[in-house]
Amino acid sequence: MSVRRLAEDQFQPAAFAFTADNAAWAEATIRKYPEGRQQSAVIPLLMRAQEQDGWVTRAAIEFVAEKLSMPYIRVLEVATFYTQFQLKPIGTKAHVQVCGTTPCMLRGSEALMEVCKRKIHHDPFALNASGTLSWEEVECQGACVNAPMVMIFKDAYEDLTPERLEEIIDAFEAGKGADVKTGPQVDRHTSAPEGGPVTLLEEVKPVRTNLEAQPEAPAAQVPPAEAARPKDTAAETNASLKTPVTAPAAAEANAKAAEAGPLSATKASDPDPKAPGSTAEGAPVKVSLDDPSRPQAIEKPAVVDDLKLISGVGPKIENTLHELGIYTFAQVAAFTPEQSAWVDSYLKFGGRIQRDDWIRQADALARGGEEEYVRVFGKKPR
Repeated sequence: MSVRRLAEDQFQPAAFAFTADNAAWAEATIRKYPEGRQQSAVIPLLMRAQEQDGWVTRAAIEFVAEKLSMPYIRVLEVATFYTQFQLKPIGTKAHVQVCGTTPCMLRGSEALMEVCKRKIHHDPFALNASGTLSWEEVECQGACVNAPMVMIFKDAYEDLTPERLEEIIDAFEAGKGADVKTGPQVDRHTSAPEGGPVTLLEEVKPVRTNLEAQPEAPAAQVPPAEAARPKDTAAETNASLKTPVTAPAAAEANAKAAEAGPLSATKASDPDPKAPGSTAEGAPVKVSLDDPSRPQAIEKPAVVDDLKLISGVGPKIENTLHELGIYTFAQVAAFTPEQSAWVDSYLKFGGRIQRDDWIRQADALARGGEEEYVRVFGKKPR
């Protein structure tokens, strides 16, 4: 980074003060910061001083330092570090900042600098004869797609040719800078391709979700399953499960109820690829709500377990499980391999129940809640 110094004494004014409007703005800006942090307003105040006078003078730096109760050297450090602060007088009508970073350089920024040398001054930061124009080379200004580009004060002028830059400089010199089009100087909108869009020209049809793609069992028609088959005593036993499992006594009651009813089974490990709901390769196929491999449903208890504590179960999946009559950790923990395969296929998970280890997670939560989950897995659920 080059050394940046203040302008020579002959350019420095004797004093600085904000205009009435800027003074009110400065007070309001300082009040935005909490007590004891008002010095954080140093950059906004220096920038407003530059906008008022065109550049940052020594007097302005001293004024801001006193305003914020800062040592003069601290404000000087800020002004000399950030290159957006001009430390010497610049053109009163235009100061042209030519981007010289790689994308602009590859697309002709050096030719733009030659225009500035010829029409303004050979040296950067030097004023033209009338003191109305100046220029400098700067680093990336964030419009690489539209290279090469320049900034004049706060406006960007992109997709430039040397001839177009000459026209822009002449307009500012004539006092007509406000009439110059900003942004791209070619046929493009912001950073879109020249000549208009070339992709995504056809209408894109919305993609249906997995559950929406099942005409035979839309979500609104999935029964909480007692309506799909006659009630039996086993289902009534399952309906007595206590939820949520937040105490050892409730956990023990759930475990006994699961063993007594059709939920009792060997815990699932690797679902059998030949089980109902799977093809020989294990890929999901359409499943029936009347399939015997479907887990037994229970009536919704007064308080249900938070199935979202099982890693891999979100609000939408939890809602679908509820629609299937699955409300408790004990039910999930007791899934047989066939039942796991059926649920996996119904949800079109492609083996997710096995990968996320729903059975072990649910078993830990059913036996001892979150405390048992932490003991088994070494972390809190979800």
